[in-house]
Amino acid sequence: MNPADTVLRAPDLAPLADCDLAVRAATGDGRAFEAIMRRHNRMLFRTARSILKSDVEAEDALQESYLRAWRAIDGFRAESKLSTWLSRIVINESLGRLRRQGAQVIPLDGTADANAADLEDTMEDDPALQPDRLALRAEIRALIETRIDRLPDAFRTVFILRAIEECSVEDVAAALNLPEATVRTKFFRARGLLREGLSRDIDLAIGDAYSFDGARCDRIVASVMRKADTAHDQQPR
Repeated sequence: MNPADTVLRAPDLAPLADCDLAVRAATGDGRAFEAIMRRHNRMLFRTARSILKSDVEAEDALQESYLRAWRAIDGFRAESKLSTWLSRIVINESLGRLRRQGAQVIPLDGTADANAADLEDTMEDDPALQPDRLALRAEIRALIETRIDRLPDAFRTVFILRAIEECSVEDVAAALNLPEATVRTKFFRARGLLREGLSRDIDLAIGDAYSFDGARCDRIVASVMRKADTAHDQQPR
């Protein structure tokens, strides 16, 4: 296989189902295996990243997993999804790396037996990262302020006085010359609109978490194909 061909996207193979690509890859068809990698790269990278918590480690684990998968793909049976088969290889490789590093490995099928306070502690950032935490709070505050500014005029002042200034319903009603029932209604509606807006923002941000752009995809594919070529050339003839 010519290394120069390792970045081809094999568009003619893209419509093929995973099981068909696996059959071709099992015969040594590198372009079929490249199509498999490009199809599942992002999901598998994020799987490795969720365990290793490092982009660099996740890339290395993913590349090693692909090499293992290619060597064993002739044993793949379509009884399960190819994505599931690949995920198991990636998970085992990632957990194995943690064990070799001496890190504590919690079984992924286990249940957390810590109490709520302990779980909250695990979500706290390292004190050494305090500047990062302050910057994060500033970003969150700016997001909230932007969403508050987008509230309709009829709701925004009520929300600011009640939620931010923590004024009582009675005081807000007196200040704005509104019935107390109207203040409660406007505040409830404003809070709902704000929650809906922030929820959409968070959903979009979650979709972009651990971003997997084209450059990273190309880099992983090219590296795996290069290593596979090297291993093939070193085999006794």
